[in-house]
Amino acid sequence: MSAKKTALTVLSAGLLVPAMLVVPAHAAPTPPSDGKGQPPKAQAPAAPAPPLSMSTVGGTLLGKPGVQVNPLPGAPALPGDLTGRSWIVADAETGEVLAANNAHWRLPPASTMKMLFADTVLPGLPKDRVHKVTEQEMSGIGAGSSLVGIKEDYEYTVHDLWLGVFLRSGNDAVHVLSAMNGGVEKTVKDMQAHAEELQALDTHVVSPDGYDAPEQVSSAYDLTLIARSGLQKQDFREYCGTASAKFPGTQEPGKPREFFEIQNTNRLMTGAGGISPYKGIAGVKNGNTTMAGATFTGAAQRGDKKLLVTVMNPSAGGANSVYQETAELFDWGFAAAGKVRPVGELVPPKSADTSSLGSPAQSHEHGPSAAGEGAGGGVGTALGVAGGVLAVVAGGAYAVNRRWPRGPRGRRGGQTS
Repeated sequence: MSAKKTALTVLSAGLLVPAMLVVPAHAAPTPPSDGKGQPPKAQAPAAPAPPLSMSTVGGTLLGKPGVQVNPLPGAPALPGDLTGRSWIVADAETGEVLAANNAHWRLPPASTMKMLFADTVLPGLPKDRVHKVTEQEMSGIGAGSSLVGIKEDYEYTVHDLWLGVFLRSGNDAVHVLSAMNGGVEKTVKDMQAHAEELQALDTHVVSPDGYDAPEQVSSAYDLTLIARSGLQKQDFREYCGTASAKFPGTQEPGKPREFFEIQNTNRLMTGAGGISPYKGIAGVKNGNTTMAGATFTGAAQRGDKKLLVTVMNPSAGGANSVYQETAELFDWGFAAAGKVRPVGELVPPKSADTSSLGSPAQSHEHGPSAAGEGAGGGVGTALGVAGGVLAVVAGGAYAVNRRWPRGPRGRRGGQTS
């Protein structure tokens, strides 16, 4: 199969969109009637509370429920209208956690679990490898799953399949790549082992695609840790920084294969759904299921500052609330950099050498990217327009040079409590 050019387009603009923050209050006594002689309407059950004690990986404050922030003089106030059950704002390079809310609350992750899938499986599959999809590989996909449109008996490159995973959150692409990795069961075991290596100890993997499953959980802390690991990989950055691409469709005998356009479901990147694209956005992954609600981990850059933000299950209504709250936290994080004391840190992998700062990992394939010259010669590039000024901000340009914290293998927080 010939290599295909990946079309990339991202509009960037400043974003500061208010959401809503619900602060639990003590319920008033229930009146005997509604004033018209009718019994009062049944009240909605209270939202579940976070555990009183959670993991302390990354620092003791991160194991406490509620908002954790240590402002210095001149620090901006946190947005007052956040509703995410769990969220975190971290420096992508130093690993410092600037603020968090229930950082280690173990919650269903939805398709943000695909970040762990990619970080685990992507390095072992050359992107130009061609694979013919079988009927068996397409079995076991959960009802109502998001799909990119893979057809059995058709051939796809690994590059095609990863675009399907990142842009369309395609569970069909995940199942095919899992089969190429030795099967779903093996892939789940590989993912769990990789999570433990990363010290993402809140994470329990049941399905590689993030489809709702009993006991499948992660946390804002773990998802941020996983995203930081993935962003070490050039190809991971390319895929999560791609806004749109051409994907292989059907092929009639004797005719060239057809292609159709797919667009990233990350609304902060594309501006879909009426939300403004976020200036400097570089990925990473969104998700939404019945059990998880909306989840999102994002990476963004402003000047030389690179941040990671994860928001899980905001209670504010609407499909855009998770993006709005993420954007608000990005704005706060960029404004607060250097004006807050860290409340914790993103720990390095267990096997990491913390004697040096390390360097970004390279592509999993040594050679030109299948994205071609149109994708910046193998580096996924998001082009943003702000006030008529063009700026290259994302994809492969968003390289993270991790600075490991000091201490034995960089760990101050120890294991889960």
